[in-house]
Amino acid sequence: MRATVMYGAGDVRVEDVPDARLVESTDAVVVVSRAAICGSDLWPYKSMESSETGRRMGHEFIGVVDSIGEDVRTVKAGDVVVTPFVWSDGTCIFCREGLHTSCLHGGRYGSDGVDGGQGEAVRVPQADGTLVVLPVDKDDALMPSLLTLSDVMATGHHAALSAEVGPGKTVAIVGDGAVGLCGVLAARRLGAERIIILGRHPDRIAIAQEFGATDVVSERGDESVERVRELTDGFGAHSVLECVGLEQSTVTALRVARVGGAVGRVGVPQEESIPEGSRTFFDNVTIAGGPAPARAYIEELLPDVLEGKIEPGRVFDRVGPLDDVPDGYRAMNDREALKVLIEL
Repeated sequence: MRATVMYGAGDVRVEDVPDARLVESTDAVVVVSRAAICGSDLWPYKSMESSETGRRMGHEFIGVVDSIGEDVRTVKAGDVVVTPFVWSDGTCIFCREGLHTSCLHGGRYGSDGVDGGQGEAVRVPQADGTLVVLPVDKDDALMPSLLTLSDVMATGHHAALSAEVGPGKTVAIVGDGAVGLCGVLAARRLGAERIIILGRHPDRIAIAQEFGATDVVSERGDESVERVRELTDGFGAHSVLECVGLEQSTVTALRVARVGGAVGRVGVPQEESIPEGSRTFFDNVTIAGGPAPARAYIEELLPDVLEGKIEPGRVFDRVGPLDDVPDGYRAMNDREALKVLIEL
């Protein structure tokens, strides 16, 4: 079968790899029909050291179950399924607490001998705890939005929950990438009264406004903080979603939080330290977040997608076949594309 392999910074190839197959009795093999390139895939694309063996890529995909292990009970061959971006057993102490990303028996696609999602098929370990059956055909028009449940919509939702978004609150969202835009949807869905998007790309801002953003702050650094303060009578936002992971975005997120506010951090951190430590401590600012336990959220968000209440699939602005994946990485890295959908 063919799959995406990264050999180093800027070196992405689609090539022949061993076919996905059942290894454990709890496995399922899924034939991929839709996959995506994630913003987090760009970090190794920018910095990965050269490797002779390469790294299998991708963790967002929808497909059809091809075969199952003898101990799999909740999915069967022919089912259309979506996966969260990590696999988990659904039964360990952390899964039962809704923290599937910390599953004691889970793992990540593309590592430890597990296929990456940007390929023709994937062996999914712990299929019963991981896969969610979708009540639609594999070519349903809702596929782009359903695919976002594997990562970016779930992550935006996680950021909103971590930031304690609720009715009547003012929300600031730092970052206008796919996760930030899904954060706008999540904030609106949870009843936020005012949603401020911090970003500077006109096409993305247009989507944010259609998703529910009420205000736009295009400045950066100190100027962006001042602007948010102006919009909030000097107080700052009750809830702040940090959806980038860079030092500047983190500083901005922490500085625009009002006294007693909360910050939900879902951008993969690119620095080790948390800035603004003293001020956020003395202002009683809650700092929460982390990798989204998407498996805990998919069934909650799924009805809203099926009923058309939210359309997170609009974050996909480029569609192409598997062979176009290397150019998709380049386009996203060069800001020519927001998020790339792969059709197989």
